[in-house]
Amino acid sequence: MRPTHGYAAFNAHNPLAPFSFERREPTADDVVIEILYCGVCHSDLHQVRNEWHGSTFPMVPGHEIIGRIIETGSAVSRFKAGEMAGVGCMVDACGVCGECQDDLEQYCNHTTYTYNSPDPHTGNTTYGGYSKLIVVNQRFVLRIDERLEPAAAAPLLCAGITTYSPLRHWGVKPGDKVGVVGLGGLGHMAIKFAHAFGAEVVLFTTSENKIADAKRLGANDVILTKQAEQFAAHAQSFDFILDTVAAAHDLDPYLATLKRDGVLCLVGVPDQAHPAPNVGNLIFKRRAIAGSLIGGIRETQEMLDFCAAHGINADIELINLPDINQAYERMLRSDVKYRFVIDLQSYQA
Repeated sequence: MRPTHGYAAFNAHNPLAPFSFERREPTADDVVIEILYCGVCHSDLHQVRNEWHGSTFPMVPGHEIIGRIIETGSAVSRFKAGEMAGVGCMVDACGVCGECQDDLEQYCNHTTYTYNSPDPHTGNTTYGGYSKLIVVNQRFVLRIDERLEPAAAAPLLCAGITTYSPLRHWGVKPGDKVGVVGLGGLGHMAIKFAHAFGAEVVLFTTSENKIADAKRLGANDVILTKQAEQFAAHAQSFDFILDTVAAAHDLDPYLATLKRDGVLCLVGVPDQAHPAPNVGNLIFKRRAIAGSLIGGIRETQEMLDFCAAHGINADIELINLPDINQAYERMLRSDVKYRFVIDLQSYQA
């Protein structure tokens, strides 16, 4: 076993604290990664506070991992020591079901998540990237192009793929009108991608002070959602809307802005259900409400390569690991533009 150090939640109520634990010895198919950076996802906070009612403690969060490979198993052919690599939300899947065969491992019924998931290798629970070291099967390790800035690339492994995948799946293309609901860790990436795909991009937000930043990121226009007349001005005009908000809210005003056959896709996971929409808003224009969950490994690599080719990174604030509890409190206040990333190189246990 390989000793390492990080920060863990020991229950749902107290702050995260230092934690020493062991990683497994690498098998022939494994890659050993020294973690340099780890993004802080809002889902980390949900899990740490057991808001989704499935948390196992102690918990080491973190699934937006960038690091340097320090060792490879004897059967590893895709990576070598010294290379930069990434690990996202998954570290294993069954590999044989229809979802895995379609490169959609995120929908496999036996996906092993990077943390807070049963670990088939050890019989314990997986521990994530708020730590110095991780051991991962090569199938779930991602190449990090040298054109990407490593720290700012970390959030691409969750916030990036969570927004890239639905935009690609529903075929967003030049000339489409795309709405993005919410400007946070997910929303700022959605604007960047939709703009890069050539779409007309409109942000939906409650905050007037986000208008300038939305336009800096690539939005063409902003709708202030507390002003009904602004919704009315865009009635039946959107091809696709990506809703990134992780809190229950009324979906009907957004549905009314969709064209016939338009899609409202949800990627935020609230701890309470959204109010039921007016079915007429769906039926009379053949509109759809859909959902999407990250992306498979193939698509995540495609997204990373797209970002490298187009100069796309997340907007980040770098923090030290002992500052994670203050970062959580700031995240709850939306006091970050737009993703915290932990610098593990600075952490000395």
